[in-house]
Amino acid sequence: MPTPGTFLAALPPFLPACMAALVVAAVAAAGAVLARGSTAVPAALWASAAGLCLAVEMGCRAAGWCVDPGVAAAVRLGTVAVAACPTMSLLGAKRPQHGVWQFIVASLGAVLALPALSAALVRPGTPPDVHMLERCFMLVLALIGWMNFAGTRRAVAAAFATVGLVVLMRDLLPVTWPVSAAVGERLDTAAALLLTAGAVVALIQSIRGRRGRDTSRAAPAVTARIERPFLALRETLGAAWTLRIIERFNTVATARGWPCRLSFNGLEAGGDPADTTWHRDALRAFRAIMGRFVTGDWLRRHGWE
Repeated sequence: MPTPGTFLAALPPFLPACMAALVVAAVAAAGAVLARGSTAVPAALWASAAGLCLAVEMGCRAAGWCVDPGVAAAVRLGTVAVAACPTMSLLGAKRPQHGVWQFIVASLGAVLALPALSAALVRPGTPPDVHMLERCFMLVLALIGWMNFAGTRRAVAAAFATVGLVVLMRDLLPVTWPVSAAVGERLDTAAALLLTAGAVVALIQSIRGRRGRDTSRAAPAVTARIERPFLALRETLGAAWTLRIIERFNTVATARGWPCRLSFNGLEAGGDPADTTWHRDALRAFRAIMGRFVTGDWLRRHGWE
């Protein structure tokens, strides 16, 4: 019985990477559907676009259309530039500016890909001259994308995707090393498979992880009401905006003397369990803060009654 490695080796060069990239694009599009109503949808669409760009690049190489090293390097820079956009999109995922923010994200992708256009117009056939600052920026942006989800349940998926992206941009890092064409093909396939693994793991977790942590224990009803959508948003947007929500809610809670605090793992409510006078105000405040990131329909889908 042939092993998966034997099966992949029997396929034309770069075709496995092309198929894997198409899976990434499809899974990211499905993620956009699951995240509908939240400000994470543009980031999912950018991820789908990046998967399509990688699939086109790998398909062109499989067809023998990108054999020139200069053209191949320029196309790879364009693919990496689009792949940097999802992280940048998440950094601006707050209403009402999240829509306009996508123009900034698109501008960033265009600026990152500018050396490729410059090389094609000014020095045809030569690899793009990528400045060291741009190389460092792309690496830092990839690491920020990983750190944003490192403390969440998406940590494994984020690690797969980040490693795959770094392998994909190996010739655009601050420090590079030459590899043969055969090794480069295997590295591209490994990068595409890692990206696919990250996307599939994240999708499975999104489908199965609609519940928050167990709130069946004796706890105020306000805890169950808040935790499910809060933890769902934590997995959707990552740590950066989650910490901002925590800061805003706890500031209001302290000012109004509520016996509760929001943490990275949910709501901790204290005081007299029979005292529910503060519940309505706490729920109203939480709903107002969440409204900067999600719609009412999204909240209802994630347990908000």
